[in-house]
Amino acid sequence: MEVLKMILTVIFILIAIALTVIILMQEGKSAGLGAIAGAADTYWGKNKGRSMEGILVKMTTIMVALFIILAIVLNLGIF
Repeated sequence: MEVLKMILTVIFILIAIALTVIILMQEGKSAGLGAIAGAADTYWGKNKGRSMEGILVKMTTIMVALFIILAIVLNLGIF
């Protein structure tokens, strides 16, 4: 069981590092101020989910879910 706990801890650390990198790669919310002037109907505005920013948002959501699940599993003390 100690080997499994060690493997999960290493995966937890790798997810934390990856999550940090993904969050730092994202644009700030102030970058979207062009929507005030009506620039929201551009190609990138319509296809936000397929753009790099959309992919980063999806990856962040998945990584946060994995991070929370692993944190709970590691703190339950069943290993």
